[in-house]
Amino acid sequence: MRNRLQPRPQPRLRPGLRPLCAALAFCASGSAWAGIPTFCERANEISAADQDRVLRFAGVLKRELEHSGARVALVSRAGTDLSRFGLVYSHAGIALRDNPASPWAVRQLYYACDESRPRLFDQGVAGFALGAEAPSRGHMSLVFLPDEDGALERTALDKSLALSLLAGRYSANAYAFGTRYQNCNQWVAELLASAWGRFDGTGAPREHAQAWLRAQNYTAGPVRIASHAMMFAGQFVPLVHVDDHPVEDIHALALQVSVPESIEAFVHRRLPEARRVEMCHDKERIVVRRGWEPIGAQCRAKPGDEIIGLGT
Repeated sequence: MRNRLQPRPQPRLRPGLRPLCAALAFCASGSAWAGIPTFCERANEISAADQDRVLRFAGVLKRELEHSGARVALVSRAGTDLSRFGLVYSHAGIALRDNPASPWAVRQLYYACDESRPRLFDQGVAGFALGAEAPSRGHMSLVFLPDEDGALERTALDKSLALSLLAGRYSANAYAFGTRYQNCNQWVAELLASAWGRFDGTGAPREHAQAWLRAQNYTAGPVRIASHAMMFAGQFVPLVHVDDHPVEDIHALALQVSVPESIEAFVHRRLPEARRVEMCHDKERIVVRRGWEPIGAQCRAKPGDEIIGLGT
């Protein structure tokens, strides 16, 4: 279930649409480029076995949220395969214990295909997990953020402030320090900045948030592109742009794009006491790891990890 933050009625999102930020497959092979527009089409059918596996995976995520004692968490999901960029995670949002939509629903940005613009919406944990492209495997990460004075929770639940940070134009590879475009992860980074910088959404909220992030040495990416040919060809992919990026970054094949790993690294540096739980699954088991050592794309357990069987 997805609930939009806008108060006026909006066209209902068709089944099969996904948050497009998960398709951060810019400047890749021709087949990967061709896959981006399909995020505005009906998704592939998921088998009953795959759906059961993903829902059990979501159940473990919900368990961790409910037993955390926290009120807010940064949650990230692996969507499209981004291994070509050395990335596991593609899409981040803020999970809120007292989200009016449902307990621990994830507040996030997505691209509304019907309206050709980005929107904010709340989504339950199960729906968030089902947004992964490959149901036979998956990764999700939780970072529980200390929020003693409730600033982050208040900011995330403040609809007018959250909407003030929403750009009018979407780009999957948006420059992290520009306001021409925005992607889903950049909205999360700017929301964190607004909470911790004590901004109220007035004036130029995105500019204020980005200036604060720069002052706090936030590092976005860099997302490294394999060749200049790929960088050039990426300009012809829908919802991918380079006209907002500094020329020197384009020449260096290293784009400053907010990705979940960037946000988690910033949070860990700023709040060393933040707790991280990562989980992954294949067709046979779920692996749960507590701590900041990443599991890795191959989903291999180490001593101390919790392993939950997925016997058929």
